[in-house]
Amino acid sequence: MKVLIITYYWPPSGGSGVQRWLKFATYLSDFGIEPVIYTVDNPSYAILDKTLENEVPKSVKIIKQSIREPNNFLSLFGKKNKKTSAGFLDANPSFFGKIAQYIRANYFIPDARKYWIKPSVKFLTEYLSKNTIDMVITTGPPHSLHLIGLELKKKLGVNWMADFRDPWTDIDYFHQLPLTNRAKEKHYQLEKEVVSMADCVLVVGKTMQQNYLKYNKKIEVITNGFDGGLNTDNVQLDKKFTVVHVGLMNADRNPQVLFRVISELIKENKDFANDFQLILIGKLADDVNKSLEKHQLKSYVKIIDYLPHNEVINFQKMAQVLLLVVNNVPNAKGIITGKIFEYLQANRPVLAIGPTDGDLAGIISKTNSGTIVDFNDDKILRNTLIEFYKEYKNHNLVVKSKNIEQYHRKNLTRKLANIINSVSLSDVDNYKG
Repeated sequence: MKVLIITYYWPPSGGSGVQRWLKFATYLSDFGIEPVIYTVDNPSYAILDKTLENEVPKSVKIIKQSIREPNNFLSLFGKKNKKTSAGFLDANPSFFGKIAQYIRANYFIPDARKYWIKPSVKFLTEYLSKNTIDMVITTGPPHSLHLIGLELKKKLGVNWMADFRDPWTDIDYFHQLPLTNRAKEKHYQLEKEVVSMADCVLVVGKTMQQNYLKYNKKIEVITNGFDGGLNTDNVQLDKKFTVVHVGLMNADRNPQVLFRVISELIKENKDFANDFQLILIGKLADDVNKSLEKHQLKSYVKIIDYLPHNEVINFQKMAQVLLLVVNNVPNAKGIITGKIFEYLQANRPVLAIGPTDGDLAGIISKTNSGTIVDFNDDKILRNTLIEFYKEYKNHNLVVKSKNIEQYHRKNLTRKLANIINSVSLSDVDNYKG
């Protein structure tokens, strides 16, 4: 069986968006499925990680086509010193920045990669006429790629799977965009059409699954995961009491409660002050930097703008505590940051801040991998940090996690292969029937 995977993010793209289908493509052949990758030839990636190019299997066929990206032009209207990052929406744009945000939000629907749709449909129509492909898979965001799948479905009747690594209209920043009512309705209409017309929809969590079931009964959950073995080696842990966060920290992921509690503990306990270090690996929004300054934590923080993926893994293994922060937004219950799975692999205690009844909380509870504290629960957060610190001082800060292997990328790919085969057989039966 052969599948065509349409993805914008592919090595040398860095960040979390590339990991899911890079790993699926790596393991699919183990289950009798040959992946063919269709991606962009001249992408504008916010983050580069050339080390990931070494992880692409040589047997995987890769097809590339060029893309016109208006973001390159629109960025000229922004601030000259603006940080390049994915997931940041400028909270205080300049006059021209506001114009650029408005244009981007209302004239590039569903996103700025919309100009890849028509040439891709044209190219792939010809490609599919000459090559046998059993299923087309699109992965978003960017959700423009789902519109490629939608057009191929309408035009050719291809067997099509749409994979949502993140929600569309339920994503954390959607309602922060300067969208007109007409633009919002267009997003809702396109999302509904994609979900309802796909032969199968993949999502990363149960909340998203429940939201989409009203459009399509074939909604399958496959979370993100980790690759390689679990960290059971005698790793040399950090000498300091390190709390390590990996990933972007935007304005909605600004853990004020954590900074407040840490600041109090530093003032109250000299030993804690001497031992403590907060390590933040990834880009920080200005609001986060201001919060660190407000709570006088700058001297206790080590900020690393970006690291290649292989180096990040080492930091995770050596950490005393691994920090996860969920975006404090209306759809927070459905957010499962992909970093949790690499944290599980690192086998260090996880401290998460987010909804205690959300999808992430369920994973932490089922794996016994740490503690999740609500956004504003100073008391429990304080007690948790104190307990972690006591265990650290007694050289007994460990985690007794369980049921981790289900999140290994190979096991997740086995589940994906079963779904692909199931959908393909169902499609054949329907065609015969």
